Amino acid sequence: MQGCAVGSKLRFWLTLVSGMLECLCFAGVVFGFASLVFVLKGDGYFSELCNTDQDINSSLPLTDCTSQDEQFSLVFTIASFLNNFLSLVNGFLFDRFGTFMTRLLAVFLYTTGTLFVAFSSPELSLMLFPALSCIGVGGMLLLITNMQVGNLFPAHRSTIITIYNGAFDSSSAVFLLIKVLHEQGVSLRSSFLFLSSCSIIHLTRTVLLMPKTHIPYHPPDGYTYGVNCGKANNYEVEQIDDKREVTEEGSEGDAATQYNDTDTQNMGEGPVQSFQSCVLSWFFLWHLVWLSIMQLRLYLFIGTLNPTLERLANNDPVLVSQYTNAFAMTQLCGLLCAPWNGFILDRHKGKARAAGETEQEADLRSSCLSLFLTSLQSLLFSVCASIPVLPLQYLTFVLQVLNRSFLYGGNAAFISIAFPACHFGKLYGLMMALSAVFSLLQYPCFSLVKGPLGGDPFYVDIALTLLTLLVFIHPAYIFIHSRNRARSRKNNLHAEVTADADRPRTG
Repeated sequence: MQGCAVGSKLRFWLTLVSGMLECLCFAGVVFGFASLVFVLKGDGYFSELCNTDQDINSSLPLTDCTSQDEQFSLVFTIASFLNNFLSLVNGFLFDRFGTFMTRLLAVFLYTTGTLFVAFSSPELSLMLFPALSCIGVGGMLLLITNMQVGNLFPAHRSTIITIYNGAFDSSSAVFLLIKVLHEQGVSLRSSFLFLSSCSIIHLTRTVLLMPKTHIPYHPPDGYTYGVNCGKANNYEVEQIDDKREVTEEGSEGDAATQYNDTDTQNMGEGPVQSFQSCVLSWFFLWHLVWLSIMQLRLYLFIGTLNPTLERLANNDPVLVSQYTNAFAMTQLCGLLCAPWNGFILDRHKGKARAAGETEQEADLRSSCLSLFLTSLQSLLFSVCASIPVLPLQYLTFVLQVLNRSFLYGGNAAFISIAFPACHFGKLYGLMMALSAVFSLLQYPCFSLVKGPLGGDPFYVDIALTLLTLLVFIHPAYIFIHSRNRARSRKNNLHAEVTADADRPRTG
């Protein structure tokens, strides 16, 4: 039994490290689209949409590729929309069918998408639409199934969740590697066939290093999964799930008992909050506003980066390539930035809590600073992105990756803190789906810039910067709520002490 326990701990760490590598190398590659566009343009994708006219004052022809840029922007808009919108379905699938079936779907979609790109061509440019969408949705499924690994390390759960989201962000640099290899003579087809073959790794990890159902928060002693000590784990996992369901119905303070009715019930007490009441809560609403606005700003920046750099660099391909590489390289820093947010969220772990304060209340109180810093980063990033100075874009790239790593890691961590664990998949999926609908505004914004505004995005950037000010409402609301809870708890404790002192003594 001791050998099995040691083997389980080793498996926990292997699961953690392999999950981070999976997210880093595969899950979020679709967000490196700016690097891939450079390769696709060089290979002639959608080149039939470019119009060449003769300049009256020059013997050189002028090429207008506005329609080509719009098509690439549409590819990314649809892929990023489906990546988030289908998270609603993915969340329900994950909660209902468990890890094994969800990961099989993820591997199927991811492999299909990479094969579509591998066998596409300039004549079949439309294959990019289903290809990038499948890669995006499959990668998001991999991330969703990996975030539960944080439950294996309860004291560092938020940190692990943010690290995984940081790895997801950094994986966009994979398309930079493909761009560099393409410049060295490696074809696009060869690169994506290699990505397709890596699905064998995902399948192996699914069987050996992931549970069939779910990883419980605060796993019990002796918890195991995969093939362990020559014994299948299905029965043990089902037992844990059954016990958790019973506990969710009636017990207090259980790991599955998360934040209850924020207005009428004490945190960590009473029955588990229903899915409907979670969705209708102010926490959900303000968090949705917070996520949607910042995500729109990030998506519009990524989707329009190539034409923006071409405009600022006066169509100098060398400069555009240089800044595209710099942008992709900064994405690798997402893995380094994300843990900072996790440390902020977990900074109270191991410290004495205030009298009567529950673990959920302490987690929620710690999230205020994280939410505020993410909002501030988004504002600074939007201001820098609005200034049409090419060298300043280096700072914009840094702020973008910092904000993105804080945003998605903080989003998942906040949902795991503020709502019951049994609804995590559904709430995470619904949150991403609703924010995806809002992110569709990026295409009208792009069309507005390319059309009536004559290619100058200044007014759109200013409007988005002003809109970003709304995201500060969310951390302010959480701060006020936490302060009111603390006051209420203090008053209740004072009333109990007073009542005890006034109670007549007998004997």
